Amino acid sequence: MNISSLLQGIASFAWIGLIGILVAISMRATRKQPVGGLSTAAIVLLVAAVLLTSIGAGIVFVEPDELAVVVTVLGEGGIRPEPLDSGLHWIVPFAERVERFPKTNQNYTMSSVADEGAQNGDDSIQVRTKDGQQVYIDASVIYAVDPLKVVQLYSTWRSNYEDQFVRTQARGIIRDVASQYGVEEIVSTKREEMANSITDQLVTIFAENNLILRDFVLRNIRFSDEYAAAVEQKQIAEQQAQQAKFVVEQRKQEAEQARQVAQGSADAAVIAAEGAAQARLIQAQAEAEANRLLAESLTPELIQYQYILNLAPGVQTIFIPSDQQFILPLPDTTTTP
Repeated sequence: MNISSLLQGIASFAWIGLIGILVAISMRATRKQPVGGLSTAAIVLLVAAVLLTSIGAGIVFVEPDELAVVVTVLGEGGIRPEPLDSGLHWIVPFAERVERFPKTNQNYTMSSVADEGAQNGDDSIQVRTKDGQQVYIDASVIYAVDPLKVVQLYSTWRSNYEDQFVRTQARGIIRDVASQYGVEEIVSTKREEMANSITDQLVTIFAENNLILRDFVLRNIRFSDEYAAAVEQKQIAEQQAQQAKFVVEQRKQEAEQARQVAQGSADAAVIAAEGAAQARLIQAQAEAEANRLLAESLTPELIQYQYILNLAPGVQTIFIPSDQQFILPLPDTTTTP
């Protein structure tokens, strides 16, 4: 309770006491009883009640989160040119009064959810997009009174600036900006761009009307039931197509893997065949080289000697054909050639 309310409360008790004393004076007068003391008390209470009421009406306490505009019958235009800031102030009793405005940020929400917005029921903004689709936008406007222009605000809008200005301008600008985009752009690629455009326009129009825009919040975008069903069907079709694409890609990978395995087996077989052929070639070359060396080492005497060695072991003497003039003595078979 501030001092102004306290004085007005005391003044009320003084007026009640004055009324009681006047009733007592009236009753005593009807009975022909003296009323001198009561008359003095009545005068004192009357003076006290008038003074307290006047002082209580003249003292104004402005809360720390408030600004006050003084409406007067004394000055030109009916409004003091300077507002009252927070604290205790004096105004002319019964000739002036104050209109209070909040310093704090104010939130005006327009929502399709009941009891969530400033008005009951569905208060979302209906918008027809560039491609003819109907969408419903939930939004919040956070703003404050410009403390340097609160007198001008009162002169223009009185205390109805929220309903008559904030709501009207916000809904109109949201509709105008959103109608310049297609529905796909609003919900995806251009949503942030649209919100920024709305914010810029609100900043300008609020400043022109003595308000400060703190923030604009694009809360939700909702489609009509028909379009929502169409979008759902499209998403299902896209998911099915994506799944089919994935299956095809998987089959391609499996086929490629099988081809690589087959290619690896074929390459291994080729390498094995080439290795076997190379081994046979080397073996043949070795055999040929051995035969060549063997052929170069053969002499008539060696051949004769090998011939003799392969005879029966008991043979000590052999006869040669008649055209030979001598008998060849057998060599000692125990000697290594």
